[in-house]
Amino acid sequence: MTAPAQAQPPSFSTDEFRAALGMFATGVTIVTARSANGTLVGLTANSFNSVSLDPPLVLWSLARSAASMAALSTGSHYAINILAANQKDLAERFATKDVDRWADVVYSEGVGGAPVLVGAAASFECFNRSRYDEGDHVIFVGEVERCSHSAGASPLLFHGGRFYTEHPL
Repeated sequence: MTAPAQAQPPSFSTDEFRAALGMFATGVTIVTARSANGTLVGLTANSFNSVSLDPPLVLWSLARSAASMAALSTGSHYAINILAANQKDLAERFATKDVDRWADVVYSEGVGGAPVLVGAAASFECFNRSRYDEGDHVIFVGEVERCSHSAGASPLLFHGGRFYTEHPL
């Protein structure tokens, strides 16, 4: 049997696909950067993954239509902040449009000016190494220049459209 040259059209709706993807529990991150004019940029993302230990690489993706696309695709650095369980409010705020996402947010200045959120379970300060256009998103690969973590921090998790905290088995 010969394999087809391209994928077959989906047999499911976008809503069905989204619901199925929601069954994969993920951590929650806020990706932060500073635009060329100095404006702080940040958004909630759960599309984060490790790529390589040597060199240290991570990836995440962003919708092409995102307002922050211009700043994130042209900037040299960004930080990926893995949220702790007590940072649910930040996750919701940075996922909301037309609000001051940075009001009263405590952060330190990271590599290349990218804000690193205080209290995050972990952070990865990245050089914006490469980007790949796929579907309605852009996949960003960052080369990690600095990372840190809070030993024993409980992560914020997302599953089935809801936030959770960890429960050891």
